[in-house]
Amino acid sequence: MKATSKIIQLFFVLICTFTSAQSDTLKIVPDFTTIEEALKNPLQVKRLNLSNQNLTFEPNFFQKFENLEYLSLKNDHLKELPKEIGNLKNLKILDISGNDFESIPTEFKNLLHLEELYLNDEVNLNLEKSISTLKQLPALKILHLSNDKLDQLPKGFEDLKNLEMLYLDDNNFKFLPKQIKGLDHLQYLDLRKNPIQPTSTELQNINFGFKIRL
Repeated sequence: MKATSKIIQLFFVLICTFTSAQSDTLKIVPDFTTIEEALKNPLQVKRLNLSNQNLTFEPNFFQKFENLEYLSLKNDHLKELPKEIGNLKNLKILDISGNDFESIPTEFKNLLHLEELYLNDEVNLNLEKSISTLKQLPALKILHLSNDKLDQLPKGFEDLKNLEMLYLDDNNFKFLPKQIKGLDHLQYLDLRKNPIQPTSTELQNINFGFKIRL
């Protein structure tokens, strides 16, 4: 049993190291932080950070950025997400936290290389309505749902089969969501700042096979 535990811990460390290496690689590439700057040479833009801006996007704006790997529209007060984002075939990381939209466009299912999605601080998000799109993202490994006023996960969440890291911190969970048990590849679950009891019988007696942070 101890040997199995050590193997699981080692595997988790390797996953974190690999993820960190990927993130470090992307950080070497400079961020473009204004639309005007990015449009000068759109094919050279791999990281586009338009956070904390009140923006409106012209039709087909995002189609110009064929090589985009990282996009942040954090805190941009977007009531609707541009459907054209679904055309970003090389996108790996998308941060759309802190906006006002209610659902994720079905066109986002075409983000075949999306590995990490930030949906933090989305109090208007209808996660149940969006799950049909999320579960069609074949490369999605890391999902952030921090501070979304969640007290349960919607039916079908267990279909996010490739998830390895899930952030549910700063929500309203009183019990461990039952859908978690269906996430076969999960390695890390963040449940900090939830009214869940870390000494509950369920957490003590079930061998989940992944790390839970409370």
